[in-house]
Amino acid sequence: MRPLDIFLGLVLASCLLWANPVLAELPPPTGDAIVARDAKLELLFTRSAPIKGGLTEGPAVAPDGSIYFSDIPFGSDKGMILRFDPKTKQTTVFTDDSYKSNGLKFNARGELFACEGSDEGGRAVVRWDVKTKTRTVIADKYMGKRFNAPNDLVFDAQGRIYFSDPRYLGTERRELDHRAVYRIEPEGNGYKVTEVTHDVSKPNGIALSPDGKTMYLADHDNGTDRIIVPPDPNAPKVVPGAMKVYAFPLGANGLVAGDRKILVDFKDQAGCDGMTVDAKGNIYLTARSPKRPGVLVIDPKGDEVAFIPTGMPDQNGDKLEGIPSNVTFGIGAEKNVLYVTIDVSLYRIPLKVNGFVSWVR
Repeated sequence: MRPLDIFLGLVLASCLLWANPVLAELPPPTGDAIVARDAKLELLFTRSAPIKGGLTEGPAVAPDGSIYFSDIPFGSDKGMILRFDPKTKQTTVFTDDSYKSNGLKFNARGELFACEGSDEGGRAVVRWDVKTKTRTVIADKYMGKRFNAPNDLVFDAQGRIYFSDPRYLGTERRELDHRAVYRIEPEGNGYKVTEVTHDVSKPNGIALSPDGKTMYLADHDNGTDRIIVPPDPNAPKVVPGAMKVYAFPLGANGLVAGDRKILVDFKDQAGCDGMTVDAKGNIYLTARSPKRPGVLVIDPKGDEVAFIPTGMPDQNGDKLEGIPSNVTFGIGAEKNVLYVTIDVSLYRIPLKVNGFVSWVR
């Protein structure tokens, strides 16, 4: 029996914070209005499947309160979508072939949508029926050309899908001239894809304000379309580009209606990956800088209001730990609980504020 078969036959028990001595040493959170100083990250899951590289990503809350998330490896190893049950504290495998899913989101009908990336992934936005585990491609092209590598997504109040399409991995040929943000909406018997903006270097995490009037977007330009593992010492030096978070005003039609505003400029540091918002409109950014890894919470003006460390500050070298990738809030009894994917693990932490989920009324 293959090691992966053995893994898929297991139910993965959760772990406790004290099992990770690094987390126990983290600096306390800041921002008393958002998070208690003594609040702790709780370790819920760590990868044990025999797959290489990559990271956990895209946590999404389902209508039953469970958390689905992606586990993305490099190359030929197949990615997975996992499901954490807050009631049992157990993690199970939803699918052992995610087509390299990254960002995930549920809609009001309980359907799971996924952004599938490149590096032997699906390069599409798809819908999963969680009961039958049937996968349906919603869109994989814009104007007849294949997407680069759909990364993250968010629903608006009308159920339309906004998603980012950068490119970080893989040897697939790029067909589109831009790395852009698109919107998918029903049209006739199919779906219509509209470009929202390509006024961005390499779009990554995406969120909408609770009133739907602002689109928040992470520009995370690592300077290359392909990460080579191990690094090629003879390759040209990679020069990163913009590492910023923007706010784009949206008009009544849900499209960009004005100039973008820079909320955060990470400058020479690694920038933001995924993000989410709370009911008060604050934005939760996964800051990946080894100098200060954690969840950076800003208000709509861009001012820092809280910070939740996920790794030790001022790290250097090849082995970095505690680098976050994405966040989501729970619902119901966990509407004030923030779930965070970090390295190849899943964590949660209680906050003093409730999250915002567009389909929860």
